[in-house]
This record gives sequence, structure tokens and C-alpha cells, in this order.
Amino acid sequence: MRKTTGNIVGQFLDGLNCYLRRCMFAILSVGPVPSHIAFIMDGNRRYAKKKNMEEGDGHKAGFNALTSLLRYCYELGVKYVTVYAFSIDNFKRKSTEVQSLMELMRKKIEELLEQESLINEYGVRLHFIGDMKLLTDPVRAAVEKATRVTAHNNQRVLLICVAYTSRHEIVHAVQECCKEKLNEVQASKEEKITNVAFSGIDQGLKGNDFDLLSQDSCKEYRNAIKACSTEVESAARNDGLFENNIGNHISNDTEAETTLYNGLVELAEERKDIQDEVPVIKLADIEKNMYMAVAPDPDILIRSSGEARLSNFLLWQTTTCPLYAPTALWPEIGLRHLIWAVLNFQRHYFYLEKKKKQS
Repeated sequence: MRKTTGNIVGQFLDGLNCYLRRCMFAILSVGPVPSHIAFIMDGNRRYAKKKNMEEGDGHKAGFNALTSLLRYCYELGVKYVTVYAFSIDNFKRKSTEVQSLMELMRKKIEELLEQESLINEYGVRLHFIGDMKLLTDPVRAAVEKATRVTAHNNQRVLLICVAYTSRHEIVHAVQECCKEKLNEVQASKEEKITNVAFSGIDQGLKGNDFDLLSQDSCKEYRNAIKACSTEVESAARNDGLFENNIGNHISNDTEAETTLYNGLVELAEERKDIQDEVPVIKLADIEKNMYMAVAPDPDILIRSSGEARLSNFLLWQTTTCPLYAPTALWPEIGLRHLIWAVLNFQRHYFYLEKKKKQS
């Protein structure tokens, strides 16, 4: 009887909390609502130490906090949420800890895909941001499955940064831009050289009434030149004119060689002009190749544990993004922290929008 009564009271309180939360979100929605909130989930290990928990339990408690915050964000109307789950620098930790975190990550990804999970309730699409080659095979398989299974969702988006640092992202984007520009220059170079060469040959043959695409015309032209040269030379020798006209012959050859030389010079200059072309990498090219190109820049960045530094996270995307750093460790973060961050964003909204337009 007591157990049944306790369940009823618990359900009533949950329903009341949900109602009050939605009322607060309705009031917040009168002002501008952020479309993208990013989280640096800091303090899981310190929380475990503070609560005398076993190693790894702090990260499990942190996952529960993440689930709650995701629900709050999606109820408020935030479409994009980004979380910093695992840095490339974290691979420098003890191998046992890294392996434990990889296994925990795999399990939590599978939990997100369960039928009754938050992902399916809100139609969330998952994007995993970072260098996936650095992950273990089981985690990479789970990542690929989650990406594939949620690809049809378009209501909300969750971006999980794993094997990620912002410097690595920027280097990757620049490398991709260089590859693209190199391919464009090479393609343009080959096209121009081919056009110049064929244009010169085509003009030369058309000047002699020969079709460039006709093999018979080319053979006839070569045979006619050879026969004509033989007859002229034979006649000149018989008449004793060969020696007298050798100067003219050399002069004609010189003119032909000069014409050919000028054509080669022009072709070489064309090739030099193409080689001297410098590809320009623009800001839009780099942004297009960023891992985070799938989402707009964050409107709010929240870092738990009171640390007011970015730790190599979204350095490129947070130029005009306010940082909110509550002292609560990540498993302790809750609704009040999210509401305060949104109120602070709304208070500075017009100033931030002005800065975005100026940048």
C-alpha cells in the first residue's frame, strides 16, 4: 500500500514539475530563444571524488545530467545542442581510463538509440564531430550506426564532439581547402594547355585545307610534302640550281623554324601564366570544411565547474558567443543554470547581434 501511494505521489510531483517547467519556458519564449547551446561537461571526476564514488561513476552521473539538460533544451525550443564529450588530449590519460571511457561511450550511444529514449521522443538527429579514426572499432561502429539510424530525424540536432579539438578542426579544414584548390588549379591548367595546343594544331592544318580529325588528310598531307620535296630537289640538282639556291632554302627553313619557335614560346608563356595562378582560400571555403559546418555557431557556451576557459573547444565558432561558467560540477548542473544562461543571453541579445553583423 505504501509503495503504491509513493508511486502516485511521485507521478504527481513529476507532473507538477513538468507543468511548472513548461510555464517558465513559455515566459522565456517571449524573448529571443537561442537556437544553439554548447556545453563543456567538466567536473565528472571531481564529482566522483567529492562523493567518494568509484572511478567511472562520475561519468555515469554526468550522462544522467546530460539527458535532463537535453530535455530542458528541447522543451524550450533549442534546436541544436553540442556537447564536448571527449577531447583528443584525453587520449593522453591512463590507458585503463581511456578504455573505460570508450566502453562507457559505446554503451551510452546504444542507450540513446533505445525506442523510449529522448532521441526518439524528440526526433533528434545525431552528428559526431571529430576525427573518428582515433576511436576504437566498437565505438566507431556504434557512432556509424547512430548516425545512420537517426539520419531521417530533422526536428532537433545533437552534436557530440569526440576525438575533437578546435585546432585539429581548423587544420583539417585548411587541408581540405588546399586539396580542393589544388584540384581546381590542375584541372584548369590541363584544360587551358589542351585548348591552346589543339587550337594551334587546328589552325595550322585548316590553313592547308586539312581536317584535324581526319587521319586520311594527315597521311595525304605528309605524303604530298615528301613527294614534293623529292621532286624539287631532283630537278634542282639536274639543273645545277641546288647549289645556287641553297641560301634561299636555308632562309626558308629559318623562317619556318622561327615560326615554330614563336609558337612554342607562346605555348610556354601560356603554361607559365597558368602555373603562376595563385589559388585564393576564402573564409567561406574554410567554414565549409569545418566539422561544425552542419550547425550554426552557438549562441551560448556553458561550462560547468566554474572554469572560464574554452579548453580548445569551438575556438572558431565562439567569436561572439557569451560564456557562462557556473561553479556546479557537471553532474550537479540543472534547470536553474540553464534558465540563468538563457536570461543572460536575452539581456545581451541585441548587442551580440550587432557584433555578429560587424564581424
